[in-house]
Amino acid sequence: MAQGRLSEDVYANIDARLAEVDARVAGLYPGEPPGRQPVHTVYVPAGRFTADLAARWGEQALTVLAEHGPLETDDAVVERVRAKLAAEPIEDLRIDFEDGYGRPDDKTEDADARAAGAELAASVKDGQAPPFTGIRFKSFEQPTRRRGIRTLDLFLGGLLDGGGLPEGFVVTLPKVTAVEQVEACAAVLEQLEPAYGLAAGALRFEVQVETAQSILGEDGTVAVARIIQAGGGRITGLHYGTYDYSAGLGISAEYQSMEHPAADFAKGFMQVAAAGTGVRLSDGSTNKLPVGDRGTVRAAWREQARLIRRSLERGFYQGWDLHPHQLPSRYAATYAFFREGFEPAAARLRNYAARAEGGFLDEPATAQALAAYLCRGLDCGAIGEPELTDLDRATLDRYVRRA
Repeated sequence: MAQGRLSEDVYANIDARLAEVDARVAGLYPGEPPGRQPVHTVYVPAGRFTADLAARWGEQALTVLAEHGPLETDDAVVERVRAKLAAEPIEDLRIDFEDGYGRPDDKTEDADARAAGAELAASVKDGQAPPFTGIRFKSFEQPTRRRGIRTLDLFLGGLLDGGGLPEGFVVTLPKVTAVEQVEACAAVLEQLEPAYGLAAGALRFEVQVETAQSILGEDGTVAVARIIQAGGGRITGLHYGTYDYSAGLGISAEYQSMEHPAADFAKGFMQVAAAGTGVRLSDGSTNKLPVGDRGTVRAAWREQARLIRRSLERGFYQGWDLHPHQLPSRYAATYAFFREGFEPAAARLRNYAARAEGGFLDEPATAQALAAYLCRGLDCGAIGEPELTDLDRATLDRYVRRA
């Protein structure tokens, strides 16, 4: 082994000098978390939620697809979309006690909170629940704070009286206007766990980025980066709220959109702040619903598909759906994105593994991204593992972890 001119003391001193930094970076940036990320979150007003909701949405989606199809994509995608709508129409469900629910009297919301928790428990017990579930309660701003906490408390009571905490359960904190509200939410969840006999850290939450204060703090610092740390390791995601955020910036209703420059500005900050932290991102929704005559439905499908594709190309692999008629387009756009790219991605990954020349000179980080892309396609049902031939899931997972 060749000898340099620096002594071992120099190496040791640099290691000691950076030891605290190494630990801090490792803690702040653990990388992509294990497990599947849903392709969407469906918001349903709490008063309309019943245990069989996912199945009902799937039936409605299949009906509108039969009536107003075919989808503007190839046959392989269409067949997979139909199978998805029959087997798992909703990947992530959020029972909504915020904007979609309104502000009834306290007695009504108390009853709805308990009932919704019990209905979710029944859905889980019957095997009808989506793989990811949760609720959105009212914000931690002063006018709604106590109501939001009480609703969460009562909902958990109804849910846990009917069984255990579902896997993939997460709650959603909306309309953050100060980082301290995120800290307070984490503190409430920490108190709820022993109150309901849950393990420490069992309750996780997402933060909706739908105010300017969630991006830029009053002191000029990047608030969204501080929000991630304020969650104390409980934050799983940042979700962009298209219409609240746009309205808060004074953008008129006609121009509020997922693709407005102001939306891209906010989502760019979200993306940079979350990179490497293990916090996942979700884009927002379109309010143009596929409802009405054939022409209206198909035009709405095309618009939604275009916006979904735009989000996927920009690294936002999740979005919101608000109506069962949006499901065919959601899965069609998502499946087309992954099916169009899986053969080139698989070929590049095989060439990387074999150190072969295939027109690209890929780095380990690119191999990781290729594997993550293929895993997402497998997770949502866009592609099947047999289609990858020699690239099995275990191999892909190793590349994702860079093991």
